[in-house]
Amino acid sequence: MTVDPSLAELSDTLFSIAVALYSVAVVAFSAQLAFGRRPVRQLVPAGAGTGGGADTAAPAAPARTDRWGLVGLAVTAVGAVVHAGVLVTRGMAADRLPWGNMYEFATAVVLVGVVVYLVLAGRMPAVRDIGAFVLAPVVIALVATGLFLYTETGPLVAALRSSWLAVHVSTAILGFGIFFVSGIASVLYLLKLRSDARGAEAEGSFLSRLPGAVTLDRVAHRTAVFGFPIWTFAVIAGAIWAESAWGRYWGWDPKETWAFIAWVVYAGYLHARTTAGWRGRPAAWVNVVGLAVMVFNLLYVNMVSTGLHSYGGLD
Repeated sequence: MTVDPSLAELSDTLFSIAVALYSVAVVAFSAQLAFGRRPVRQLVPAGAGTGGGADTAAPAAPARTDRWGLVGLAVTAVGAVVHAGVLVTRGMAADRLPWGNMYEFATAVVLVGVVVYLVLAGRMPAVRDIGAFVLAPVVIALVATGLFLYTETGPLVAALRSSWLAVHVSTAILGFGIFFVSGIASVLYLLKLRSDARGAEAEGSFLSRLPGAVTLDRVAHRTAVFGFPIWTFAVIAGAIWAESAWGRYWGWDPKETWAFIAWVVYAGYLHARTTAGWRGRPAAWVNVVGLAVMVFNLLYVNMVSTGLHSYGGLD
């Protein structure tokens, strides 16, 4: 199988452009946090819905300048289109699905995370305020992917030449990308709870500009609910592919083991959300652990440990 060098080079160029665009988006979202107007607090007359007494300060409807946030959102959307072009041109160059190695897998996971954020920001305007905290990890992840995981465009290794690649790996990418946003939302939720607990002491910090803890918790939960069945299907599809390739459904290979551990952690998170005593902060920590397990599975298991899924650095 021949590789089109011009398309492969175009893919690499688009990768650099996507990183640059996302970096600009980080600056725009950071400017929104730094210079956007704070929620206006107005005096509520005594006795108006209260127990009486002196006038009290109550938050009015937010009157924040959203210009920088909209710029960040627009640049992120353009970056996502360019980012998708990285995978499309790479796939066309090699005439195959563009997630046959760790470089392509990680690039696709990050793209899914960006798209999930854009969808959430479109449906919930308050989510735009977490843009800097989503796009900064995106930039870091892409830079690290380009520096340490880059692989020249080429054909698939024999072990991956199966129709199950389109099923198993595609759903794993979707699940990971969704959990990426869910984990970040839980981290911000925990930080927001800490900021709220400090009260006036934290007034004016960047954390005070984040969406409310309830909103962040809702984002984390809903994305986890959406991603969990996708990840479940990815694990099942992987087991079916393993039976076809190796004659057994499950062999406790390191990759299989950590994929199952991630599934257990996210199942635990969703269960904790409905269990008294585990709602809120404890459940959020479980979700953060889930993201850590996913990252560990991608990096350590692929790059350090050995097993049937160790295709010379390929996923």
